[in-house]
Amino acid sequence: MARSNGQSDINPQTLDAEHELPASGEPDDNPSTSAADASRPGSGGENADLQKLKIERDTLLDRLARMQAEFDNARKRAMREQQDYREYALADAVKGLLPTLDSLERALHVGSGEKSELRSGVELIHKQLLDALGKVGLRPIQAKGEMFDPHLHEAIEMVETTEAKDHQVLEELQRGYKLKDRLLRPAMVKVARNSKH
Repeated sequence: MARSNGQSDINPQTLDAEHELPASGEPDDNPSTSAADASRPGSGGENADLQKLKIERDTLLDRLARMQAEFDNARKRAMREQQDYREYALADAVKGLLPTLDSLERALHVGSGEKSELRSGVELIHKQLLDALGKVGLRPIQAKGEMFDPHLHEAIEMVETTEAKDHQVLEELQRGYKLKDRLLRPAMVKVARNSKH
């Protein structure tokens, strides 16, 4: 047996390249065959790729819609918080001015019978302050003659009487106020108790 120096006697050019199988576990390096397989009308490769792309597109569109909704909600929440903060700050500032209004009203009640320049000046200041606070939404709560409402009135005293309906407000001791639709301070009142009505 003749030995060669480590080389095979088979001529590499005589091998049939078309019928040779690729080594197991290695991908087919011939791009023309894989492209040909994918472009065949009956192949499932093209449909599978199309399905994957559709699923990926739908997933991305769903994520985009969710992110837009989250962004919208965050923007609305931030606007609401800003509005609440402004209203809270305004309510706090207006609440600080209510004792001044009370003092002016007491000063007007004390000298209600007399006319003087001092009284006219106090009336003018009271009106200007009420007008200025009215522009930001301050409204007095009606109490005297109204039926007692625990949401708007705070009962200081119950008075037995037959001259008024049961639970009717007889007297307003301190005026209550609302800021827009929000109760700023309840009115302190005396309420009638009439057992006959």
